Amino acid sequence: MLGSKKKIVHLCLGNFYIDGYSYQENMLPKYHVKMGYDVTVIASLVSFNTDGKYCLLDSEKEYQTSDGYKVIRMDYKKGFLRKIYKRFRFYTKTYELLESEHPNIIFVHNTSFGDAIYVKKYLKKHPCVDVYADSHADWVNSARNFLSMRILHQIVWRHYTSVLLPYCKKIYGVLPVRCDFLHKIYHVPLEKIELLPLGVDDDAIPVNRKEIRMNIREKLGIKENDVVVITGGKIDIFKNIHYLMQAVSEIDDEKLHLIVFGTVVPELKEYFESLLFNRIHYVGWCNSKQVIDYMISADVACFPGTHSTLWEEAIGLSLPCIFKDWEGMHHVDINGNCLFLQDDNIEGIKTALLNILDKGIYEKMFLKAQFAATSFKYSEISKKAIGLL
Repeated sequence: MLGSKKKIVHLCLGNFYIDGYSYQENMLPKYHVKMGYDVTVIASLVSFNTDGKYCLLDSEKEYQTSDGYKVIRMDYKKGFLRKIYKRFRFYTKTYELLESEHPNIIFVHNTSFGDAIYVKKYLKKHPCVDVYADSHADWVNSARNFLSMRILHQIVWRHYTSVLLPYCKKIYGVLPVRCDFLHKIYHVPLEKIELLPLGVDDDAIPVNRKEIRMNIREKLGIKENDVVVITGGKIDIFKNIHYLMQAVSEIDDEKLHLIVFGTVVPELKEYFESLLFNRIHYVGWCNSKQVIDYMISADVACFPGTHSTLWEEAIGLSLPCIFKDWEGMHHVDINGNCLFLQDDNIEGIKTALLNILDKGIYEKMFLKAQFAATSFKYSEISKKAIGLL
């Protein structure tokens, strides 16, 4: 614990904040409270509805979370230009809230918001405040067309990033490719950029791992000494889970099982169901606790397609992993805890699985995975976020 409580304000004005989830926007404030800080999240009204889709909350409000930090929800400015205010993220009272909260540290979740000008105003008045920021933007999830790239990112969001840049000790990319995006698109100097990985909530990792592993395997009819591969998420054509299923079916080894969790997109459902057989166990949609339980029942995680936060979560749970070899995604490899698929087709995945089935290779990866896990737990990530590591 700290000798005296310092105040951290997390600004979620360039992105969403969703109550009750395990996103980085929830986890960093949670672990900063555990470290002894007084923490407030100032967030937009953007959230998820009961169907898991983006929505705007009805009104501004202030409340305390079960993790011990305060959330202040703030609306966009009103008036004739409200559509513009929403698009470029101008809010009702950013400066006033910063004055009333009076933080020692500000952590900015995404620098892409117009009210960065009011954050700058506050920082000019209070030069002793330490500022850190992150970015989740890249060429795949954000700058996906000409207008988005050339106008929104290379002009508008680059400008507002530059407004905050002189005050930031670090601006983190949450993936290596997002570090590149910060430098190439927002022109952030390399010396100010570092990787701040996504991870797993330490508190969500059960202490009775062996018991959960045994119970799940018993429920699914899997023996204790069988080899279990886990995969899942939003199951679409880009995740290549259908290739993984085919690879498992073509490996003639009764000890090899695959657990698949998540929701299958409608256009893939019929084909997906045709690939199921007695060694592939589809468990459907799972909440975050169930996902972790299924993961710790497995020996290996395999994600042969596009990246998701499940990659880092699997590493944080100490699992050896197989990933598609994406450029800018090698941060998950901590000295040998991962295998990367050079060929993300059926044959390539079969080769990787057969390597895993080799006891000598698996045992080495298993030991590396125990070491790698620490770097992907939010208890450690939260320290790095404010310059303590």
